Amino acid sequence: MAELKNRLKTDLVTALKAHDELAKSTIRMALASIANEEVAGKTARTLTDAEETAILNREVARRKDAAEAYAAGGRQELVDKELAEAVLLQAYLPQPLTEAEVQAIVDEEVAASAAALGERPTMKQMGGLIKAVNGRVAGRFEGGKVAAMVKAALA
Repeated sequence: MAELKNRLKTDLVTALKAHDELAKSTIRMALASIANEEVAGKTARTLTDAEETAILNREVARRKDAAEAYAAGGRQELVDKELAEAVLLQAYLPQPLTEAEVQAIVDEEVAASAAALGERPTMKQMGGLIKAVNGRVAGRFEGGKVAAMVKAALA
């Protein structure tokens, strides 16, 4: 069993003992999402820490999207609840990278690609560069922004 899932289970017990309704319901939803992913497909499997982190990233994004929808509908109490859940789940995620850190990674990958090709990479190599950068940032930075940064570096 992956470390993240163990930590969630431990924190669920703590939340149950403390009668913390927000933490209890949020952690249960996160564990349910992980369990659903484990049994999805033809055979059950154990997820890696990276897969569990991706699931939690997806859950945080869902909470933020729901908060936006509730804000548009004028339901401030639900906006507050969704944002509180997102903050709670973000505590389980690795520290996000800053734009400057990601830009440095993009620059390194472009330089490595240039060294391998013997010339500056073009838009043809953009997909490979995005994949390489995303592999290094591993869910700690938004993928769409990574693509935009790589495209800007190649332009």
